[in-house]
Amino acid sequence: MTTLFGAPLACKAVCEMEVGVGESLKNVLSVLRSTPRRWIHLADTIPPDLFKRSPAPGEWSAYECLRHLVDTERMVFPARVEYLLRGEDFPAFDPDAEGEKRKGDASLHDLSREFERLRSKSIRLLSHVRSEELGRTARHQELGMVSLGEMVNQWAGHDLMHTVQGERAIMQVFIDGCGPWKKYFSDHLIG
Repeated sequence: MTTLFGAPLACKAVCEMEVGVGESLKNVLSVLRSTPRRWIHLADTIPPDLFKRSPAPGEWSAYECLRHLVDTERMVFPARVEYLLRGEDFPAFDPDAEGEKRKGDASLHDLSREFERLRSKSIRLLSHVRSEELGRTARHQELGMVSLGEMVNQWAGHDLMHTVQGERAIMQVFIDGCGPWKKYFSDHLIG
């Protein structure tokens, strides 16, 4: 296996580094920069009872989605960047077992600002990553060998997925109340 700065590289990643890697990191950073602002706007404008309302039994509320994003910003993604830059194996993350157990004790304002503060630190960390480092690999406990480039793309996708999930949770009360228009929301129904 080829190495770069002592860390192994996947062959595919080495080949792909030639084209578009810098653009990919720019796209990831644009998503990661935008997500905290979306959550701050939601937290500042949506009533807390709606924000914390579970859309269905066993489904996360918008609050729980934001809590999860804060957890992963604190415990998962920046640590994974460091592991991958060093080429060290790293553990999986189980949000149910390792995430914050507190249920709704932080205000929406405080939680969204904590996300923004943690994300700012993460952006500073990622701003030092060079395009050629995106091919570095390490072993994820469950997924096997992964590259830093794959992980940062997963990070951006994870942000968007849980933001949409939170917005969809908020949407349920309106879907339930829209009468004959409900059929137009079939892609967004939960439960």
